[in-house]
Amino acid sequence: MTADRSGPAFSVHDIPFSTYGSWFGISPVVAEKTHAEDLHLVSHQNGMHAVLRLVPLDTATGERAETRVEATPGLLSWISAAGRVDLAYESPDTVRLRGTGLALRVSAAARTLTPFSGTYFFRDAAADAYVFTSYETGRRYRVTLLSGTVADTFGSQALGSGDRGLTLAAGTDVDGPWEIAVEELDTARAPYAPTAPFGKVVEAARNSFADFADTVAPWRSSGTPAAELAAYVVWSATVRPTGLVTRPAVLMSKHWMDKVWSWDHCFNALALAPGCAELAWDQFHLPFDHQDETGALPDSVTHSEVLHNFVKPPIHGWAFGRLRRRLPTPPSRAELAETYYRLERWTDFWLTARRAPGAALPHYQHGNDSGWDNATTFDPERMVVTADLAAFLTLQLHELAHLATYLNRPDEARRWTRAAEATQAAMLDQLWTGDRFVTRGADSGDTWQSSSLLDLMPIVLGEHLPDDVSGVLAGRIEAHLTPHGLATELPTSPHYLSDGYWRGPIWAPATVLIEDGLRRSGHHRLADEISARFRALCETHGFAENFDALTGTGLRDRAYTWTASSYLLLAEAHARRGGH
Repeated sequence: MTADRSGPAFSVHDIPFSTYGSWFGISPVVAEKTHAEDLHLVSHQNGMHAVLRLVPLDTATGERAETRVEATPGLLSWISAAGRVDLAYESPDTVRLRGTGLALRVSAAARTLTPFSGTYFFRDAAADAYVFTSYETGRRYRVTLLSGTVADTFGSQALGSGDRGLTLAAGTDVDGPWEIAVEELDTARAPYAPTAPFGKVVEAARNSFADFADTVAPWRSSGTPAAELAAYVVWSATVRPTGLVTRPAVLMSKHWMDKVWSWDHCFNALALAPGCAELAWDQFHLPFDHQDETGALPDSVTHSEVLHNFVKPPIHGWAFGRLRRRLPTPPSRAELAETYYRLERWTDFWLTARRAPGAALPHYQHGNDSGWDNATTFDPERMVVTADLAAFLTLQLHELAHLATYLNRPDEARRWTRAAEATQAAMLDQLWTGDRFVTRGADSGDTWQSSSLLDLMPIVLGEHLPDDVSGVLAGRIEAHLTPHGLATELPTSPHYLSDGYWRGPIWAPATVLIEDGLRRSGHHRLADEISARFRALCETHGFAENFDALTGTGLRDRAYTWTASSYLLLAEAHARRGGH
């Protein structure tokens, strides 16, 4: 008997329906943090834009049909007592839709406000199809009828405001299905011709995801019940190279957070490494393709925008050290040399542009630079010298020393090792009080403490930390542990907020970094507990951007890839430890 390869069921309100390589998905999202009643084709080229509204209709009344929506990786369905509409990806830029017993209205998602913006709609006689041109995405969306009839068109060639689109229905055989293809294209291409019947399209889509899940999480079992859905979140958020995206890229989400940020990508790279080595390598290096002349990485990269107004923390040495050990085949000498050069420039940025004259330690210019945008660490001042930054930089210097040794550059290796030792010594000398790390204003020189988990991040130094320091940090970290995981602000703090971004909620990257540091410094019991609680959190509440630390409720964007990748990392490690 053939195994069922349908994959996990999920809600499109939480996770967009999409496929590997596609720049669009199907979801109710229409604007930032906004859901609509209907599902839309939402593109992430040139920003996030709802382009087409898809509305199943009652064939008797012509009104919106009452349907329930079901989704698995290969098939999205609107289902009612009268019939159904099914949608599947034939390729990254083409979806097929088939309906039986229900009609479907395909219309521009938003009304055009002027003749020069929004969506224009017309029948393309050359391709025997209907075309929506989207001003916002700069792309065209072509609808080709494969069976059934176009019962109605409205707004064709119209300028200005007004609805525009078409309605699909069964043909003379009223019980037979109608079918269309919808393509996202640039200007023109040959008329659409189906490559396979609808059932084969669904089967191919299912197999594509199932093969990916088998590659990324071959270790999954009943003890890691969310692994397959985590794999879908990552697979479906992957886009093909285009625009400023130089490589296949895993976006943070195909909801609102549709970018690659210069620290999020590290966790996706690590999760992908054992099974999808080339894709993992691309994830790590994509932001480095946009390093500026100072060596700084961009804050974020997406299809048509690279932002340099902030940076992100230098976790890349830590990440690459793990990445090269997780890859099934060690990187070549040329690959290591390229990475060494890029990491060297990134490190020099922190040692030059972000160190004040005579200062031993670098500073952040804003909370956004740390990735912990609004953590209470930054309440007194924004330009700060922090222990987490010193710890990440120390690890990056150690990784540069390792790479220099491998590349037979002993003088450089010694230089990096001395810099690592000096940075850690300065961190302990200037910021460690004996029972905690404090933060110092880069301008004022004032010091203060906070109840933020960020102050405890030097645990990432693991085996490099003195035992007495790691022991104190472990005890303080345990105080942040709720039944669901590590609260980013102590729940007893007057500044704690349940939906306060980095002022309380649980976040995946902090969890992975701290769990790894605890384990490397010998605090295995606490590391095991943190891993177990975070895995249980994801298995119950999904892969949200962050989570309420006291209830576990998923917050903000509910389809976040670094959360899914963090689950995969922790679940794999748990499975390989024998599930103990």
